[in-house]
Amino acid sequence: MTDRPSVSFAKFAMPEKGTAIVLASQGGGLGDNAKACDPEGVLARAFEVSGFSGKLAKSVEVLAPSGSQLDRLTAIGAGKTDELGEESWVKIGGAALAAAKSADAVSVVADLDGAEVSAEDAANIALGMLLRTYSFDKYKTKSRDNGNDKPSKKLKITIQCADPSAAKKAFVRAEAVANGVLVARDLVNEPANVLGPVEFAAKAKELEKLGAKVEILTEKEMKKLGMGSLLGVAQGSVRPPRLAVIEWNGGKSKDKPVAFIGKGVVFDTGGISIKPAGGMEEMKGDMGGAAAVVGVMHALAARKAKVNAIGMIGLVENMPDGNAQRPGDIVTSMSGQTIEVINTDAEGRLVLADVLWYCNDRYKPQFMIDLATLTGAIMVALGHHRAGLFSNDDTLAERLSAAGETTGEKVWRMPLGEEYDKLIDSKNADMKNSSGRMAGSITAAQFLQRFVKDGAWAHLDIAGTAMGAPLSEINRSWGSGYGVRLLDRLVADSYE
Repeated sequence: MTDRPSVSFAKFAMPEKGTAIVLASQGGGLGDNAKACDPEGVLARAFEVSGFSGKLAKSVEVLAPSGSQLDRLTAIGAGKTDELGEESWVKIGGAALAAAKSADAVSVVADLDGAEVSAEDAANIALGMLLRTYSFDKYKTKSRDNGNDKPSKKLKITIQCADPSAAKKAFVRAEAVANGVLVARDLVNEPANVLGPVEFAAKAKELEKLGAKVEILTEKEMKKLGMGSLLGVAQGSVRPPRLAVIEWNGGKSKDKPVAFIGKGVVFDTGGISIKPAGGMEEMKGDMGGAAAVVGVMHALAARKAKVNAIGMIGLVENMPDGNAQRPGDIVTSMSGQTIEVINTDAEGRLVLADVLWYCNDRYKPQFMIDLATLTGAIMVALGHHRAGLFSNDDTLAERLSAAGETTGEKVWRMPLGEEYDKLIDSKNADMKNSSGRMAGSITAAQFLQRFVKDGAWAHLDIAGTAMGAPLSEINRSWGSGYGVRLLDRLVADSYE
């Protein structure tokens, strides 16, 4: 995981060294404490020359301002003050970290003309800065500095704000969430020759250090449970499958848990229905759902969330070995329902089917939310900016949508219906795992719904958001860690 800068909070004061970063509202207005950092008024001239107007996350800098010991003085745009929310403050933090470049010391003056910067806002600036620090370069043997904004390993961040004590308290949650996101990014970025099902399960096991309880089910135990759907996917690989069960008990003993289920296909060749060679290397990220589940369970445990939560991840590798399942095979799931395997590349739903059933049968949770890089069809529909949301429960769907708007990890609700469900009926078994190209992401969700019973459930198809999503103020990595902030916010807003 990327080296973390130190973060502290302090009262407003004139920074003495390094880089000072101030905030400018749209129109270029500076707060009084920001102006104090620029006694010569050089920023106003820089705004005029550069055309800087204070748009959200835009920046302008002055090198070695006269009359100061600072190396740089930078202004970050905060946009329209009446539109500021959690997503905005996190983006501001990301832009601030980028503006810090290779500085060893950075002071962010969290003061704004025309709006109050709360303790939570200051903590979210720090959250954005931590998220922006991430890079995945552990396998590079030579440093290639091309003038990018990679931060110094010795970086010390000071957030100056009105109430440092309250901001420090708010940062406890923000830091836990940041670390959960970075854990998820590491898992998605790790190559499949390093991170197989056994190794992934070991990463989940590390959550015991934070007070979670983690149980790892082996192939033998899954056979006893009758998980023929999941095991059918795994049988073509020499690497044995695993199912990790993570429990965080932070709520009252009588409270039913909330449950998060992740698709953990550590590499997906497509099996016998093999994928084209072009771009197949990206299928190391086909466990983005499982990564998000580990990440959110890390966040909940690290911040001691007052909730009972279950994380379950089904871990397999989908390979075209001589022992691999074939198109036309029929498998029996843990639920007893039979599945005709039309396409071995529609494997993620086969994994999730057994994990969903097992989770519901064992824990009977308040709700189940599964996350999966499930279909290319969802990217055709929504691109890389929103995940597809399918749900049988309006309240859960509305809460997820609201959490997405708050965090910026946005979702878009897609339809379910009997007419789509009929498309996966099979002549030879209870259902088939693929109905072809038409409505592909919907029929995949319909398939999963058959393993949910009547409880509240939501399916997030994160194929377009977990990996290869557009670079942003808070992420310069191929693996985004999508879903961690979304689900943590859902829990914090509605279930603690």
